[in-house]
Amino acid sequence: MLTANLARSRTTDQEIRPLFIDPTDGRYRETARELIQLFETHLDEPKGDLEDAIDELTVNDTDYKIVQGLAKLLKDECEFKIVASVDPHKIRQRLFEKANERYPIVRQPTLGEDTQKLEVYSAVADELGISLEECYRGMYADLEDNTRLVRIGTRTADQYTTDGVSSTSTTALTGSSDADYEHTDLTVDWLLTRYNLALAQAVLYDATEMRIRVWDHFGAVFSYVKLFGLMHRIYPIDVDGERVASTDQAAGYEAVLDGPASLFSKSQKYGIRMANFLPALPLCNRWEMTAEVLADETTGETRAFTLDHTENLDSHYSTGDQFDSDVERTLAQKWERSNTEWELVREDDIFDLGAEVMIPDFAIEHPDGRRAILEIVGFWTPEYLESKLTKIRQVEADNFVLAVSERLDCASEEFGRTADRVLWFKTGIHVYDVVDLAETVTVPSETPSGSK
Repeated sequence: MLTANLARSRTTDQEIRPLFIDPTDGRYRETARELIQLFETHLDEPKGDLEDAIDELTVNDTDYKIVQGLAKLLKDECEFKIVASVDPHKIRQRLFEKANERYPIVRQPTLGEDTQKLEVYSAVADELGISLEECYRGMYADLEDNTRLVRIGTRTADQYTTDGVSSTSTTALTGSSDADYEHTDLTVDWLLTRYNLALAQAVLYDATEMRIRVWDHFGAVFSYVKLFGLMHRIYPIDVDGERVASTDQAAGYEAVLDGPASLFSKSQKYGIRMANFLPALPLCNRWEMTAEVLADETTGETRAFTLDHTENLDSHYSTGDQFDSDVERTLAQKWERSNTEWELVREDDIFDLGAEVMIPDFAIEHPDGRRAILEIVGFWTPEYLESKLTKIRQVEADNFVLAVSERLDCASEEFGRTADRVLWFKTGIHVYDVVDLAETVTVPSETPSGSK
């Protein structure tokens, strides 16, 4: 994403709008093309050389923020690595020790080559079993400017394709693996559309609240809401976006997401999560978003920020399965290795709670048609936990079970009629414990009680 100093937006008395660029504009397309070529020609080159080349390109362009912003997005798709035959710290240590033995290396300036200095490097290189050049270059290879560009997008420098280089791309800001995202070759169109999305994301760092309406791809969108740990309330809506009484009448869903500035102590980490959620919306064919963005911390004054599907923003996120936490991901991995006939299914249900809805984490299905629904309880704040408990107490499904961490400050009786269907766990959930619990409550899958 873009850093705050590279964000571009316009604020009026009523609203705030990102300063989107036209991806078909010839000027921007040429700049994007030059930048992509610049990065590709600097494969296996020091990061400092790449930064100097970007700065030189920027000097020749009047749109400083745009050029630097595009470059930032490309750097997010890069991997930089310390390249040295021997640990740079070890090289420095031996050089300093060897130089100390011969102190002072030079008593006074000379016009000729400093042979003593060369002898020190040569001695250390021989001792470490590396060449003189490797010794000299490796001494400060761990400085950021000296790290080398080993990958850009899906292209990796030839000498690093088979040495087990692992991706550290900052594309996945939540710490998710690259497999959670769609792989796209870096093109001019990709870069310019990604830039517009990044401009919109930057506005959301100071959002106090976000309201979204979606009419398709509900599972994908709400899985990202939960993946990024956003506190939320969900309501069924009709085709015009008006709230309706139950999910039976729903054409879509509205979600109210609490923003980082609404917390008692503003959290930059939470702000990043709010901004990172935005690319989930363009996964839908029809969507709307309205956010309240803090304009003045002293007065609490806000501005409206609106977006919808007509902005032609593209998403780089996948519609595949996402996991809200390591606990869920680990459970799914354990399930794949287990011998049980029961199948674990991601977020296949919607509980109608009247004014709100609840989307549980998993369904557990047996080939004979029996079915249970599993929710794993987590929380951000005590207030959010209480909100979660309130929803759970409203669920009337007899096949609804809970897995609850023992670290939470709550007791079984707080879960209402589900109190006798709680599986407490310490560090992880065991597959067969879930199966045993599910077998006591399952109902036929044709009529899953209380769900749509």
